Amino acid sequence: MKILYLEDDINLSETVEEFLVDEGFEVTCVYDGDEAIEVIYKQNFDLFILDVNVPSINGFELLKTLRDANIQTPAIFTTSLSGIDDLAKGFDSGGDDYIKKPFLLKELLFRIKALLKREFKTQASLINISDKITFNTQTNELLIDNKQTVFHSKELLLLKLLLKHRNEAVTFENIYQNVWSYDEIHSEMSLRTYIKNLRKHLGKDKILSIKKVGYKLV
Repeated sequence: MKILYLEDDINLSETVEEFLVDEGFEVTCVYDGDEAIEVIYKQNFDLFILDVNVPSINGFELLKTLRDANIQTPAIFTTSLSGIDDLAKGFDSGGDDYIKKPFLLKELLFRIKALLKREFKTQASLINISDKITFNTQTNELLIDNKQTVFHSKELLLLKLLLKHRNEAVTFENIYQNVWSYDEIHSEMSLRTYIKNLRKHLGKDKILSIKKVGYKLV
């Protein structure tokens, strides 16, 4: 799982990064709001951890900007602010959780895991796609007969998106926005190739084509 961590306290940033990397996460650290926006529009992340009082754009304003741009990546705020008005600002801006400084690293880990599980609409780390196929939401591994299957990075992003919206039609626009970075030119031909490869592993009947709309994982 890829996490973007916005924190201008370098010592705290390094401590949290080291802890989360040891727990198996890939962490990108940024130190002000402008840098965060620049990185977010270039890469895809599974989770944002955002300090509020940071240089340039504060965490609340940053997330509101991202939500207005239809970036729905789950977000946890970390802050020393504790007033009810501050809590309201955090959730009104699109935050999913809120942790008060100083916090225990284990508490942060529990909140991260709970939020990521909620994103996949399951209380288990393993999502059963069929009797022999499972997806591990903690390690991003697709297991077929308990053997890991290797995918192109965009195929993995596409699979995760389809799993998050299982039995729902995922539009082409949504796919292009979440699988391709903002500075990449999306390709209908490439998308068809990724879908073809996923079907090869999951089964042709698992991913339905919705004409002129998108795809659905069933």
